[in-house]
Formats: sequence, C-alpha cells, structure tokens
Amino acid sequence: MNRRDFLILSSWLLLTACNGSGSSASVSEPETDDDIAPPDTQPDIAESILVIGAGMAGLAAARTLSSAGYQVRILEARDRIGGRVWTSREWSDIPVDLGASWVHGLDGNPISQLISDTAVTIAYTNYDNGEVFNTDGSSVSDALLKQVQQMARQLLIDADWESEQGMTLWDSIQQTDLWSQFSDTERQQVIHILNTSIEHEFSGALDELSAVNWDDADEYDGDDALFPDGYSRLTEYLATGLDIQLQQVVEQISYSDSGVQVRTSQTTFSADRVIVTLPIGVLKQGNVLFDPPLPQAKQAAINTIGAGLLDKLFLRFPEVFWDQDAELLNWISERHGRWNEWLNIAAYTGQPVLLGFNAADYAREVDELSDEALVEDAMSVLRVMYGSDIPDPVGWQ
Repeated sequence: MNRRDFLILSSWLLLTACNGSGSSASVSEPETDDDIAPPDTQPDIAESILVIGAGMAGLAAARTLSSAGYQVRILEARDRIGGRVWTSREWSDIPVDLGASWVHGLDGNPISQLISDTAVTIAYTNYDNGEVFNTDGSSVSDALLKQVQQMARQLLIDADWESEQGMTLWDSIQQTDLWSQFSDTERQQVIHILNTSIEHEFSGALDELSAVNWDDADEYDGDDALFPDGYSRLTEYLATGLDIQLQQVVEQISYSDSGVQVRTSQTTFSADRVIVTLPIGVLKQGNVLFDPPLPQAKQAAINTIGAGLLDKLFLRFPEVFWDQDAELLNWISERHGRWNEWLNIAAYTGQPVLLGFNAADYAREVDELSDEALVEDAMSVLRVMYGSDIPDPVGWQ
C-alpha cells in the first residue's frame, strides 16, 4: 500500500469510527475551475487591483482578474516569482525543485489544466515502487512492511477513539492500549510509517497536529506526478504578460472604502482593492502592518494556524550506486524522523541524484546546520543503507 493510499484508507476508517461514536462528518468535493467563473460582463470601470505575492495563488488570481478586464499589478518581495514553487537550474542538465515537487491527484485538479495548456512533461510516481531499510541497513521484507503498515493503521483507528478537543495526535496515540503493547522495535517501525505518511505530508510533528482533525483536508483523485523540467514551467506560464514588481517587500497595507495604499520597502502603490496571498508563516511574523487592523476573527485564525517545516536536500553523485528503478528509498531511523525518506531522481531522469526529506522536529534541528554538516549527516545515513565505500557527492542543493 502506498503512503497516499494509506492516508486515504486511514481517513475513511477514522471517519467510519467517528460516525459510529455518534459524531458526524461531511466531505465536500474540491473546488474546480467551473466553480470560479469570471464575471459575466467586463467591469464598467476598469478597477485597479494589487496582488501581494507572486506565488501560485497570487499569479492565478492576477491572471484571472486581468483576463476579466481589471488592471492588475503584483508585488513580490523576492527577486523571483513562484513563491514556494522554486525550480533551481544551477545544474544545467537537470533542474531540481527546491520548493513544491508534486501535483497530488490529477483528476479534476486545476493544475492538470495548466499542465495541458503548457504541454509540460510530467512523470508519475508509484509509491509502491521502493525499498525499505532497517536501522542496521538490512532490507525490510514485504511481509514485515505490510505488517507494520497494518499496525500503524490500527493505531490511528484506536487513537481516534481516544481523541478529544485540545489533544495532539501524539497524546492520543500514547493513550491507546495498542501502543502500550508494542515492543521498542515495533514502536520504532510504526513511528517510521507515521513520520513518512503524516509528518512529511503535513510538515508538522505528531505532538503538534490536532488529534481531532489532523486529516481534515480534501484531496483530488488520480495519480501524483513530478515535473522533470521543473514546476516553475507552470508559474512562468501564469506570469506571462502580467505586471510583476519584484523586490517589493510589503510593510503596510492601508485600506478603506475609497481604496487601498500599499507601502513597500521601495515605494507606495495605490489601487481600488488588494488581494493578500502571503503565506501564513509571513503573516504570523507580524511584519506587515494592516491599517486598520484586520478583524479579530482573522487575527485569531492567523495566530492559531500552525506553520510546519519540510526540508529537502538534493545530492548529486558521480554514478548511481542504488537501485535505479526504485522510486522511494526509506530508512527506519534510530532517531525519530532522521532522513527517513529519499526520492530517487534517477528513476525519472536517469541522473545520479537523490532527494532526502526531513520534516517537523528533525527538519528544525538540521535547519540550523551548515551545508557541510547537513550533507555529512545525510551521507552517514546513506552509508548505513548502502555501505561505507559509496562515493561522496559531487554537488548538493
């Protein structure tokens, strides 16, 4: 069972358990392009609109409004567009996505229309196609892996019965009878599944995620896909023809019935309206002043919603020393979350590149390391998996 199927099945089982306990839940269909129709008529007066942020949300909003006849300008703090879509072309023969990697679920997904419009190449990911290594570097059998996945699935079902408002997922897991029955080795194996399928998925630690609604997101059906030529092909397409002002760090947004003024690190812009697409992490820092202050409900939401961390490390080698056909390479670490998951870029491009992930607590820990120390930490894990004589990387990002 792949990790996204694991999540989907777990969500269904948890929903069934909730309904059985007297709670109710509903799942709405994801919004599609048909639900976001442009105005039936062009605006009588071409209103001016400022969009803060040139990420996927800002670019899509600006393109839609511009097509509908509005005067739109985007203000972006960075010296590039894309936001958390960030393709590096430092290696001329292979672009790597330092930001978003996948489109999750192609069926009915607005990203699928962009893929069609741009004719960009995609590569499907088969999460079943991989290899799992024990802590000592030995290979985990398929039978054992299925057993551990079943243990993790049952643990989440039991944890749901223990969950109450205000509890974290980790709190509810520890209160289950099943957790108390696991051996240390079984706990280590189950934690690996929870790390790669939940913490990597949400970028939050088990002791940060809500026990009640950690999995309340809607998902699109269909395959997941990567972009061998870079995710930025989509943002570049969306940005075509738009007025985008880079290196405009927004400091203050003043708004009233008569219009808005946005002060940046360089100048002040005026418009009739403003759309703010800043990430929740930026809003939480409070560096952007709103005049008047945002409504209390919005401030409460900004303060309450968490912001996680998912770190990515690309290592380039002189040659492929791992199974080139296996897409995912997993290691059951001795420490929670330490380099548990690797994506084999060679499976999609033929290039000898591995992508390592860290999320939540361990991501925050290695985020403080120098590049050299980070690479050495990663290599020490790969040498457990593949032997001490594997070559050093010739480059990293």
